[in-house]
Amino acid sequence: MIEFIKGTFVIAGALLMLLASLGILRLPDLLTRMHATTKAAALGVILVMLAVAMHFAEVGVAARAFAIIVFILMTAPVAAHIIGRAGYFVGSKLWSGTVKDELRPNYDPLTHELKSGHETEANARREPKESDPS
Repeated sequence: MIEFIKGTFVIAGALLMLLASLGILRLPDLLTRMHATTKAAALGVILVMLAVAMHFAEVGVAARAFAIIVFILMTAPVAAHIIGRAGYFVGSKLWSGTVKDELRPNYDPLTHELKSGHETEANARREPKESDPS
């Protein structure tokens, strides 16, 4: 039974990594490609590492596999976020089917300044105080 589970994990992990590589080739823009790679590839690596830990059934190997899983879970989303933002800021074109661009009202491409959503909402709702010169 354990052999079946290990085989299932390895095959599922390999298929997810294959799906991630197809996503890189087929998806239309940087942001959707990164979504495919971070989700599918990370889950694929996690499944393969679980199979490795089960196959060797040693504390040292299981600890290393667990460390790799934690490392992937911590770094993949952060790296994708940073690369996605950098791609957006340098002018990477969005897919024509993109419905919502939440950065556009908060990003000034001339000064490369980014305002948080809270700042723009607060400025829009702010009423002039009596001490304001206007």
